Amino acid sequence: MNVLTPSESNSSSSKDKSLTAKYYYSGFDSSSDTYNSISAGSNGKIYYILSTESVYTGGHFYVYDPDSDQIQFIAELTEACGEKSLNAIPQGKSHVNFFEFEGKLYFATHVGVYERIDGIELPVKSPKNHKPYPGGHILSYDISSGKMNTLAQAPSGEGIIAMTMDQKRGHIYAITWPTGFFIHYSLISGKSVHLGPISGKGEAGTVGDDFRVLPRTMFVNPESASVYYSTSDGDIFEYNPIKETLNKLNDVDLRLDYFGQYDPARPGSMAYHWRSIVWYAPEKAAYGVHATSGYLFRFDPRAKSIEVVERITSEPSKKSGMFDLFYYGYLGFDLGPDQETLYYLTGGPAYKDGKRVQKDEEILIGAKGLENLHLITFHIPTRTYKDHGPVYFSDGQIPTYANSIATDPAGNVYTLAQHMRNGKKITDLVKVSKDSIIL
Repeated sequence: MNVLTPSESNSSSSKDKSLTAKYYYSGFDSSSDTYNSISAGSNGKIYYILSTESVYTGGHFYVYDPDSDQIQFIAELTEACGEKSLNAIPQGKSHVNFFEFEGKLYFATHVGVYERIDGIELPVKSPKNHKPYPGGHILSYDISSGKMNTLAQAPSGEGIIAMTMDQKRGHIYAITWPTGFFIHYSLISGKSVHLGPISGKGEAGTVGDDFRVLPRTMFVNPESASVYYSTSDGDIFEYNPIKETLNKLNDVDLRLDYFGQYDPARPGSMAYHWRSIVWYAPEKAAYGVHATSGYLFRFDPRAKSIEVVERITSEPSKKSGMFDLFYYGYLGFDLGPDQETLYYLTGGPAYKDGKRVQKDEEILIGAKGLENLHLITFHIPTRTYKDHGPVYFSDGQIPTYANSIATDPAGNVYTLAQHMRNGKKITDLVKVSKDSIIL
């Protein structure tokens, strides 16, 4: 059970500050590690999906109302995709955030049942009496009516691992898993364009040869309508929706000494990928975080330049000089309600009996050991970094495997993280009150 008291888990540098969070119970005991899949709607409510690795049920879709402090179940993903009667591997996850356009939320589904072999996650052979996974869906959810529709489906039984949206023009972009096809779907025309694979044979490739970890986030430049994603080799690609072409950018890449050195053909890290990235309109540039090193950088698509800004890992991580323990880095990265402050949920070394909890090299998937969850803010105009300290629950537990973030208009911070409930580890909604966050 992941329970450390503040005196056990803090280093001396962070004893004087910490955050108390509240965990919720959505009623889904089969929930498992969840990535992205949480966003605030324009109505101030928090929409989220809890993933599962169960072969019997899909992920569950919920909405949380900050005003009433209540959670409402919306749908089971397999049923929402119209596949309940297929008896196939279910729609176990959503691996993407929600994007709002003209009163509807748009998101995508992903497979939750897979095998882990030598540090690689691969689609599982269909269990007895189950058909193969039918492929991920791009879905819409009408905020007012509650109606859900499936709009497009990934090819070849692939899941959807990354998605972004041009919320000005009504275009959706997605990347599939494990092969890495690029999908462009237009809400206006209903047309789908499939390109790729975008990087080797993706995570279906052969280790040491054409294996490449796929991107988890992309962004749209609303000025030009172009879409950008990274590769584990450190290249940056641009998709032109008018020409429907993918092109590698010349004279700019992510192969920076500060980020470290990696073999992109081997699993175990995101290599040179950005882990998460957001568009910052005032500068017409994107701010991203490199997965393993935790460096914040600025990418200017017009100048085709990368500027390393600041290492935004936790204070204890900075002082220890060590990489954090989650082997893919952290996805909880976004602009806050003021649209000029970055909010970042990242790891920090945990301490027990005065000694740092060491990483477990035998762990190939996920975090290589117990770590604290820290909330970092970075105010872009003033370049001000602040570590608000580790996050605790009132019962002494610490949230783990947090790879998502959302903020509501009032400034409360939300994530989906693991904790223990009745002796069982589950993932559920976590809230850090605005009252405990001093910017």
